[in-house]
Amino acid sequence: MNLNAGQVLKPVFDFLDAAIADYGVYLFLVMVWVSVVVLAWIFSGGLRRKFPNQPHIRAGIGIVIQPPTQPLQPTPVLFQDDGDDEV
Repeated sequence: MNLNAGQVLKPVFDFLDAAIADYGVYLFLVMVWVSVVVLAWIFSGGLRRKFPNQPHIRAGIGIVIQPPTQPLQPTPVLFQDDGDDEV
């Protein structure tokens, strides 16, 4: 019994090397289209758990744009003269 990982997996790596060398372009195109389909499935809710007998709740996204406020004018500081000017 051979437990050396390099020798056990050598036929697998040889097969993958030959398949990529012969059909690499086609494998790439298949993987690209499969990834597009998987992303569309994920974005459409494919990974969400579906519970039976549960109402469907839909929520929208609201964007609130507030106009900029006018800068507040500083309040003037008032001095009251009491009339005693003694030094």
